[in-house]
Amino acid sequence: MTTYLDHAATTPPRPTARAALASWLDAANASSTHLAGQAARVAVEEARESVAVALGCSPHEVVFTSGGTEADNLAVKGVIWAAREQHRGVPHLVTSAVEHPAVLDPARWLAARGEATVTVVAPGADGRVDVEEVLAAVGPSTALVTVMAANNELGAVNDIAGLAAGLAERGVPLHTDAVQAVATLEVDVARWGVDALALSAHKFGGPQGVGIAVLRRGLPVVPLAHGGGQDRGVRSGTFAVGLDAACGAALTAAVADRADLRRRLVVLTDRLAAALTEVEGVRRSGPVDPAWRLASHVHLLLDGVEPTALGLGLGAARSAAPRGAGCGGGPPACVRCLGHCGLSITLCP
Repeated sequence: MTTYLDHAATTPPRPTARAALASWLDAANASSTHLAGQAARVAVEEARESVAVALGCSPHEVVFTSGGTEADNLAVKGVIWAAREQHRGVPHLVTSAVEHPAVLDPARWLAARGEATVTVVAPGADGRVDVEEVLAAVGPSTALVTVMAANNELGAVNDIAGLAAGLAERGVPLHTDAVQAVATLEVDVARWGVDALALSAHKFGGPQGVGIAVLRRGLPVVPLAHGGGQDRGVRSGTFAVGLDAACGAALTAAVADRADLRRRLVVLTDRLAAALTEVEGVRRSGPVDPAWRLASHVHLLLDGVEPTALGLGLGAARSAAPRGAGCGGGPPACVRCLGHCGLSITLCP
Protein backbone atom coordinates (compact mmCIF):
# COMPACT_ATOMS: atom_id res chain seq x y z
CA MET A 1 0.00 0.00 0.00
CA THR A 2 1.31 3.45 -0.92
CA THR A 3 1.53 6.06 1.84
CA TYR A 4 0.11 9.25 0.36
CA LEU A 5 1.92 12.28 1.80
CA ASP A 6 1.07 14.85 -0.84
CA HIS A 7 -2.16 16.47 0.35
CA ALA A 8 -0.62 19.91 -0.12
CA ALA A 9 -0.64 19.17 -3.85
CA THR A 10 -4.13 17.69 -3.95
CA THR A 11 -6.63 16.06 -1.60
CA PRO A 12 -9.06 13.23 -2.38
CA PRO A 13 -12.65 14.42 -2.91
CA ARG A 14 -14.89 14.24 0.13
CA PRO A 15 -17.98 12.01 -0.06
CA THR A 16 -20.28 15.03 -0.08
CA ALA A 17 -18.34 16.53 -2.99
CA ARG A 18 -18.49 13.26 -4.94
CA ALA A 19 -22.24 13.05 -4.36
CA ALA A 20 -22.84 16.65 -5.47
CA LEU A 21 -20.74 16.18 -8.60
CA ALA A 22 -22.55 12.96 -9.52
CA SER A 23 -25.95 14.58 -8.97
CA TRP A 24 -25.29 17.30 -11.53
CA LEU A 25 -23.17 15.59 -14.17
CA ASP A 26 -26.17 15.54 -16.51
CA ALA A 27 -27.22 19.10 -15.70
CA ALA A 28 -28.75 21.34 -18.34
CA ASN A 29 -27.13 24.63 -19.28
CA ALA A 30 -27.60 26.85 -16.22
CA SER A 31 -28.14 29.89 -18.42
CA SER A 32 -31.11 28.35 -20.23
CA THR A 33 -34.57 29.68 -19.34
CA HIS A 34 -36.41 26.35 -19.33
CA LEU A 35 -37.10 24.46 -16.10
CA ALA A 36 -34.13 22.11 -16.42
CA GLY A 37 -31.80 25.04 -16.99
CA GLN A 38 -33.20 26.97 -14.07
CA ALA A 39 -32.83 23.93 -11.79
CA ALA A 40 -29.16 23.82 -12.73
CA ARG A 41 -28.84 27.55 -12.05
CA VAL A 42 -30.35 27.06 -8.60
CA ALA A 43 -27.66 24.47 -7.87
CA VAL A 44 -24.94 26.93 -8.88
CA GLU A 45 -26.41 29.73 -6.76
CA GLU A 46 -26.84 27.45 -3.75
CA ALA A 47 -23.19 26.48 -4.08
CA ARG A 48 -22.27 30.15 -4.29
CA GLU A 49 -24.22 30.86 -1.10
CA SER A 50 -22.49 27.96 0.66
CA VAL A 51 -19.10 29.37 -0.31
CA ALA A 52 -20.09 32.84 0.90
CA VAL A 53 -21.18 31.51 4.29
CA ALA A 54 -17.95 29.53 4.64
CA LEU A 55 -15.74 32.50 3.76
CA GLY A 56 -17.62 35.35 5.43
CA CYS A 57 -18.45 37.28 2.28
CA SER A 58 -21.45 38.11 0.09
CA PRO A 59 -22.62 35.61 -2.56
CA HIS A 60 -22.37 38.49 -5.04
CA GLU A 61 -18.60 38.52 -4.42
CA VAL A 62 -18.08 34.83 -5.28
CA VAL A 63 -16.99 33.85 -8.79
CA PHE A 64 -16.39 30.22 -9.75
CA THR A 65 -13.23 29.60 -11.75
CA SER A 66 -11.32 26.62 -13.13
CA GLY A 67 -9.00 26.67 -10.11
CA GLY A 68 -6.66 28.78 -8.03
CA THR A 69 -4.49 29.72 -11.01
CA GLU A 70 -7.37 31.35 -12.87
CA ALA A 71 -8.57 33.04 -9.68
CA ASP A 72 -5.11 34.52 -9.06
CA ASN A 73 -4.76 35.65 -12.67
CA LEU A 74 -8.22 37.22 -12.62
CA ALA A 75 -7.29 39.34 -9.63
CA VAL A 76 -3.74 40.26 -10.60
CA LYS A 77 -4.32 41.01 -14.28
CA GLY A 78 -7.90 42.16 -13.89
CA VAL A 79 -7.22 44.79 -11.23
CA ILE A 80 -4.09 46.09 -12.98
CA TRP A 81 -5.90 46.35 -16.33
CA ALA A 82 -8.77 48.16 -14.64
CA ALA A 83 -6.31 50.64 -13.13
CA ARG A 84 -4.84 51.29 -16.57
CA GLU A 85 -8.31 51.93 -17.95
CA GLN A 86 -8.82 54.54 -15.26
CA HIS A 87 -5.96 56.54 -16.82
CA ARG A 88 -3.66 56.20 -13.84
CA GLY A 89 -0.56 55.75 -15.97
CA VAL A 90 1.46 52.57 -15.43
CA PRO A 91 0.10 50.87 -12.30
CA HIS A 92 2.39 49.60 -9.58
CA LEU A 93 2.04 46.11 -8.13
CA VAL A 94 3.58 44.92 -4.86
CA THR A 95 4.01 41.23 -4.13
CA SER A 96 6.35 38.87 -2.29
CA ALA A 97 9.10 36.51 -3.40
CA VAL A 98 7.36 33.47 -1.89
CA GLU A 99 4.16 33.72 -3.94
CA HIS A 100 2.78 30.87 -6.01
CA PRO A 101 3.72 31.03 -9.73
CA ALA A 102 0.05 31.83 -10.45
CA VAL A 103 0.78 35.23 -8.89
CA LEU A 104 4.45 35.80 -9.70
CA ASP A 105 4.23 34.82 -13.36
CA PRO A 106 1.31 37.15 -14.19
CA ALA A 107 3.13 39.94 -12.34
CA ARG A 108 6.30 39.37 -14.36
CA TRP A 109 4.26 39.08 -17.56
CA LEU A 110 2.60 42.44 -16.92
CA ALA A 111 5.98 44.03 -16.15
CA ALA A 112 7.60 42.57 -19.28
CA ARG A 113 4.83 44.10 -21.41
CA GLY A 114 5.19 47.49 -19.75
CA GLU A 115 1.69 47.20 -18.30
CA ALA A 116 2.84 47.47 -14.69
CA THR A 117 5.84 48.08 -12.51
CA VAL A 118 6.43 45.40 -9.90
CA THR A 119 8.09 45.42 -6.49
CA VAL A 120 8.90 42.02 -5.00
CA VAL A 121 9.39 42.01 -1.23
CA ALA A 122 11.70 39.37 0.23
CA PRO A 123 10.43 37.27 3.13
CA GLY A 124 12.14 36.87 6.47
CA ALA A 125 14.30 33.90 7.37
CA ASP A 126 11.21 32.03 8.53
CA GLY A 127 9.43 32.52 5.21
CA ARG A 128 6.92 35.08 6.51
CA VAL A 129 6.35 38.40 4.79
CA ASP A 130 6.80 41.47 6.99
CA VAL A 131 3.78 43.80 6.95
CA GLU A 132 5.82 46.97 7.41
CA GLU A 133 8.15 46.09 4.53
CA VAL A 134 5.17 45.60 2.24
CA LEU A 135 3.59 48.86 3.34
CA ALA A 136 6.91 50.66 2.82
CA ALA A 137 6.91 49.47 -0.82
CA VAL A 138 3.50 51.05 -1.51
CA GLY A 139 3.56 54.30 -3.45
CA PRO A 140 1.16 56.75 -5.13
CA SER A 141 0.77 54.54 -8.23
CA THR A 142 0.27 51.25 -6.36
CA ALA A 143 -2.91 49.66 -7.72
CA LEU A 144 -2.68 46.26 -5.99
CA VAL A 145 -0.81 44.36 -3.32
CA THR A 146 -0.89 40.56 -3.43
CA VAL A 147 0.52 38.45 -0.58
CA MET A 148 -0.36 34.80 0.02
CA ALA A 149 -2.12 33.75 3.21
CA ALA A 150 0.18 30.77 3.76
CA ASN A 151 3.13 29.42 1.82
CA ASN A 152 2.65 26.05 0.17
CA GLU A 153 6.16 24.78 0.96
CA LEU A 154 7.16 26.21 4.33
CA GLY A 155 3.63 26.47 5.67
CA ALA A 156 4.48 30.00 6.87
CA VAL A 157 1.34 32.01 7.65
CA ASN A 158 1.24 35.75 6.95
CA ASP A 159 -0.57 38.50 8.84
CA ILE A 160 -3.16 39.19 6.15
CA ALA A 161 -5.55 41.07 8.46
CA GLY A 162 -2.77 43.39 9.62
CA LEU A 163 -1.63 44.02 6.07
CA ALA A 164 -5.19 44.68 4.87
CA ALA A 165 -5.73 47.23 7.64
CA GLY A 166 -2.58 49.12 6.69
CA LEU A 167 -3.47 49.10 3.00
CA ALA A 168 -7.04 50.25 3.69
CA GLU A 169 -5.61 53.41 5.24
CA ARG A 170 -3.76 53.99 1.99
CA GLY A 171 -6.70 53.12 -0.27
CA VAL A 172 -4.87 50.18 -1.88
CA PRO A 173 -6.66 46.86 -2.50
CA LEU A 174 -5.21 43.58 -1.23
CA HIS A 175 -5.42 40.21 -2.94
CA THR A 176 -4.42 37.02 -1.14
CA ASP A 177 -3.86 33.53 -2.46
CA ALA A 178 -5.43 31.41 0.30
CA VAL A 179 -5.26 28.14 -1.65
CA GLN A 180 -2.95 26.39 0.82
CA ALA A 181 -4.46 27.95 3.93
CA VAL A 182 -8.14 27.15 3.86
CA ALA A 183 -7.99 23.45 4.79
CA THR A 184 -6.49 24.10 8.23
CA LEU A 185 -6.61 27.87 8.79
CA GLU A 186 -9.71 29.98 9.37
CA VAL A 187 -10.23 32.11 6.28
CA ASP A 188 -12.63 35.01 6.83
CA VAL A 189 -12.89 37.60 4.08
CA ALA A 190 -14.74 40.15 6.22
CA ARG A 191 -12.49 39.78 9.26
CA TRP A 192 -9.34 39.88 7.18
CA GLY A 193 -10.57 42.85 5.18
CA VAL A 194 -9.19 41.62 1.86
CA ASP A 195 -10.49 42.81 -1.49
CA ALA A 196 -9.76 39.66 -3.49
CA LEU A 197 -9.03 36.05 -2.57
CA ALA A 198 -8.26 32.83 -4.46
CA LEU A 199 -9.06 29.22 -3.57
CA SER A 200 -8.82 25.86 -5.37
CA ALA A 201 -11.34 23.14 -4.53
CA HIS A 202 -8.97 20.19 -4.75
CA LYS A 203 -7.04 21.57 -1.78
CA PHE A 204 -9.98 21.10 0.59
CA GLY A 205 -11.61 17.91 -0.60
CA GLY A 206 -13.28 19.12 -3.77
CA PRO A 207 -12.68 17.97 -7.35
CA GLN A 208 -9.87 19.23 -9.54
CA GLY A 209 -10.80 21.80 -12.16
CA VAL A 210 -12.83 24.24 -10.07
CA GLY A 211 -11.84 27.15 -7.86
CA ILE A 212 -13.10 30.34 -6.30
CA ALA A 213 -12.30 34.00 -6.81
CA VAL A 214 -13.72 36.35 -4.20
CA LEU A 215 -13.88 39.89 -5.58
CA ARG A 216 -15.14 42.68 -3.32
CA ARG A 217 -18.19 44.46 -4.66
CA GLY A 218 -17.06 47.67 -6.29
CA LEU A 219 -13.52 46.44 -6.99
CA PRO A 220 -12.81 47.26 -10.66
CA VAL A 221 -11.76 44.08 -12.48
CA VAL A 222 -11.31 43.57 -16.22
CA PRO A 223 -12.23 40.01 -17.34
CA LEU A 224 -9.54 37.67 -18.58
CA ALA A 225 -11.85 36.42 -21.33
CA HIS A 226 -14.89 38.01 -22.93
CA GLY A 227 -18.10 36.28 -23.89
CA GLY A 228 -21.50 35.82 -22.33
CA GLY A 229 -20.43 37.25 -18.98
CA GLN A 230 -22.28 34.48 -17.14
CA ASP A 231 -20.58 34.79 -13.77
CA ARG A 232 -20.97 38.27 -12.34
CA GLY A 233 -19.85 39.79 -15.64
CA VAL A 234 -16.19 38.96 -15.02
CA ARG A 235 -16.08 35.29 -15.97
CA SER A 236 -17.67 34.12 -19.19
CA GLY A 237 -18.48 30.54 -20.07
CA THR A 238 -21.10 27.90 -19.40
CA PHE A 239 -21.44 27.15 -15.70
CA ALA A 240 -19.78 23.87 -14.65
CA VAL A 241 -22.79 22.92 -12.52
CA GLY A 242 -21.46 19.67 -11.09
CA LEU A 243 -18.04 21.10 -10.30
CA ASP A 244 -19.51 24.22 -8.71
CA ALA A 245 -21.92 22.19 -6.59
CA ALA A 246 -19.11 19.88 -5.48
CA CYS A 247 -16.91 22.86 -4.64
CA GLY A 248 -19.57 24.34 -2.39
CA ALA A 249 -20.21 21.02 -0.67
CA ALA A 250 -16.51 20.39 -0.09
CA LEU A 251 -15.87 23.83 1.39
CA THR A 252 -18.83 23.51 3.74
CA ALA A 253 -17.51 20.16 4.97
CA ALA A 254 -13.94 21.46 5.25
CA VAL A 255 -14.99 24.38 7.42
CA ALA A 256 -17.10 22.12 9.62
CA ASP A 257 -14.23 19.79 10.52
CA ARG A 258 -11.31 22.23 10.19
CA ALA A 259 -10.77 22.80 13.92
CA ASP A 260 -10.68 19.06 14.65
CA LEU A 261 -8.37 18.45 11.71
CA ARG A 262 -6.00 21.17 12.84
CA ARG A 263 -5.78 19.78 16.38
CA ARG A 264 -5.03 16.30 15.06
CA LEU A 265 -2.43 17.51 12.60
CA VAL A 266 -0.57 19.61 15.15
CA VAL A 267 0.03 16.47 17.21
CA LEU A 268 1.10 14.45 14.18
CA THR A 269 3.39 17.03 12.60
CA ASP A 270 5.07 17.91 15.90
CA ARG A 271 5.69 14.20 16.52
CA LEU A 272 7.06 13.79 13.00
CA ALA A 273 9.34 16.82 13.29
CA ALA A 274 10.62 15.77 16.71
CA ALA A 275 11.56 12.31 15.45
CA LEU A 276 13.22 13.49 12.26
CA THR A 277 15.25 16.29 13.85
CA GLU A 278 16.89 13.72 16.14
CA VAL A 279 18.78 12.59 13.04
CA GLU A 280 22.13 14.33 12.62
CA GLY A 281 22.07 17.00 9.91
CA VAL A 282 18.30 17.43 9.95
CA ARG A 283 16.82 20.80 11.00
CA ARG A 284 13.29 22.16 11.01
CA SER A 285 12.77 25.49 9.29
CA GLY A 286 9.89 27.91 8.90
CA PRO A 287 8.17 29.85 11.68
CA VAL A 288 9.02 28.81 15.24
CA ASP A 289 5.71 30.06 16.62
CA PRO A 290 3.04 27.45 15.75
CA ALA A 291 0.47 30.26 15.49
CA TRP A 292 2.21 31.33 12.28
CA ARG A 293 2.68 27.84 10.82
CA LEU A 294 0.16 25.63 9.04
CA ALA A 295 -0.70 22.57 11.09
CA SER A 296 -0.30 20.36 8.02
CA HIS A 297 3.28 21.27 7.13
CA VAL A 298 6.76 20.28 8.27
CA HIS A 299 9.71 21.79 6.41
CA LEU A 300 13.13 20.27 7.01
CA LEU A 301 16.69 21.16 5.97
CA LEU A 302 18.91 18.14 5.26
CA ASP A 303 22.69 18.40 5.07
CA GLY A 304 24.69 16.35 2.60
CA VAL A 305 21.87 14.36 1.01
CA GLU A 306 21.63 13.83 -2.74
CA PRO A 307 18.07 14.72 -3.87
CA THR A 308 17.69 12.01 -6.50
CA ALA A 309 18.75 9.32 -4.06
CA LEU A 310 16.30 10.52 -1.44
CA GLY A 311 13.49 10.69 -3.98
CA LEU A 312 14.21 7.14 -5.11
CA GLY A 313 14.37 5.96 -1.52
CA LEU A 314 11.03 7.47 -0.66
CA GLY A 315 9.54 5.93 -3.78
CA ALA A 316 10.95 2.52 -2.90
CA ALA A 317 9.33 2.89 0.52
CA ARG A 318 6.02 3.36 -1.33
CA SER A 319 5.60 6.98 -0.26
CA ALA A 320 3.89 9.35 -2.70
CA ALA A 321 6.49 12.09 -2.33
CA PRO A 322 7.19 14.15 -5.47
CA ARG A 323 10.36 16.10 -6.07
CA GLY A 324 9.14 19.67 -5.70
CA ALA A 325 5.80 21.37 -5.68
CA GLY A 326 3.14 19.98 -7.97
CA CYS A 327 2.41 23.50 -9.21
CA GLY A 328 5.58 23.74 -11.22
CA GLY A 329 8.07 21.00 -10.56
CA GLY A 330 9.67 22.82 -7.62
CA PRO A 331 13.35 23.53 -7.10
CA PRO A 332 15.58 20.65 -8.21
CA ALA A 333 16.91 20.12 -4.67
CA CYS A 334 13.56 19.75 -3.00
CA VAL A 335 11.67 16.61 -2.11
CA ARG A 336 8.20 17.41 -0.85
CA CYS A 337 5.65 15.19 0.78
CA LEU A 338 3.31 17.58 2.48
CA GLY A 339 -0.14 16.99 3.80
CA HIS A 340 -2.26 15.22 6.39
CA CYS A 341 0.33 14.96 7.93
CA GLY A 342 3.29 15.59 5.70
CA LEU A 343 6.72 16.99 5.31
CA SER A 344 8.78 19.18 3.05
CA ILE A 345 12.49 18.51 2.73
CA THR A 346 15.05 20.94 1.37
CA LEU A 347 18.40 19.35 0.62
CA CYS A 348 21.48 21.42 1.42
CA PRO A 349 24.61 20.66 -0.64
